[in-house]
Amino acid sequence: MDFIRQTARQICKQRWFDLGIMAIIVINSVLIGVETYISHPHITAIQNVILGIFTIEIIIRFIARDSLKSFFSDGWNWFDMILVLIGYVPVSFIPNSSTTMVIRVLRIFRVLRLLRASKEIKLIITVLLKSITAMFYNVILFSIFIYLFAIIGVGLFRLPDPKSLTGEEAKQYELFIQEAPNSPSNSSDPYGSLDEAMFTLFRALTGDDWTDLRYNLVTASEHGVIKVSSTVVTVYHVLWFVISAFLLLNLVTGAIINNYQMAKEEKDHNTKE
Repeated sequence: MDFIRQTARQICKQRWFDLGIMAIIVINSVLIGVETYISHPHITAIQNVILGIFTIEIIIRFIARDSLKSFFSDGWNWFDMILVLIGYVPVSFIPNSSTTMVIRVLRIFRVLRLLRASKEIKLIITVLLKSITAMFYNVILFSIFIYLFAIIGVGLFRLPDPKSLTGEEAKQYELFIQEAPNSPSNSSDPYGSLDEAMFTLFRALTGDDWTDLRYNLVTASEHGVIKVSSTVVTVYHVLWFVISAFLLLNLVTGAIINNYQMAKEEKDHNTKE
C-alpha cells in the first residue's frame, strides 16, 4: 500500500501529469462547445473516455493524499468529484425534461476545471473568495447610494402622465417626445418609478448612454415638462457617475487588490518554508 501511495505521489508531482490533465480539460471544453452545434456518437465516445480519465485522476490524487482530512477539506477536490459524478448520471434515463436540462448544464461546468489547471488562476479565485466579505459591505454601501439617488431621481425627473396634461402642457409634452424619444423606443420613463430609477442608475454606472439620459431630461426641462433646471439635471448625473464609477467601484477594486497582495505574500512565505 505504501508503494502504491508513493507512486501516486510521484505521479502527482510530475509536470507531465498536470500538463496532460490540462490538455484533456481543454479538449473536453472544446467538445462541449462543439456539441452545441452537432451531436455525434464519436464525440460522445470521446467524452466518455475523458470522463474515465478524470475519474482516474481523482483516484490517483486520493491515493496520494496526506490524509483523509486534507483531501476532503480541499474545496477543489469536492468540485472535481461532483463534476465527475454528474458525468455518470444517465441523462437518457431521466424522464423529467427540466431535470435533464439541469444535468446537462451542470456537465458544462466541467469547463471550469481549467481554473484548477493554473496556480495563478487558483490564487485569483482564492483572492475573490477572501474578498467576499469586503465586497458584501461594498454592495451594502452601493445599495444605499443607489437607493438614495433613485428616490431623488423619481422626485425630480419623473415625467408627468400625458393623460393628465391639457392645453399648453400637453403640447409641450408632445414636442418633447418628438425631440427626445426614449431610447430604445419601447423603454419606459427612466425615472417613472423607484425600481426603474434604480435600473436607470445601474445602466448609467455601466456607461450605457448615460449622457443621453441627461440630454433628454435637459430637453424636458426646456419644455417645462419637468420643473427643474438643466443645471440640476447635469449636476445630478455627473455626481452619480463620479460617486458610482470612480469611488464605489474603486473600493471593490482596492479590496480585491489588497487581498491579492496579501494572498501572494502568504503564498511566497509558504513556498520559502
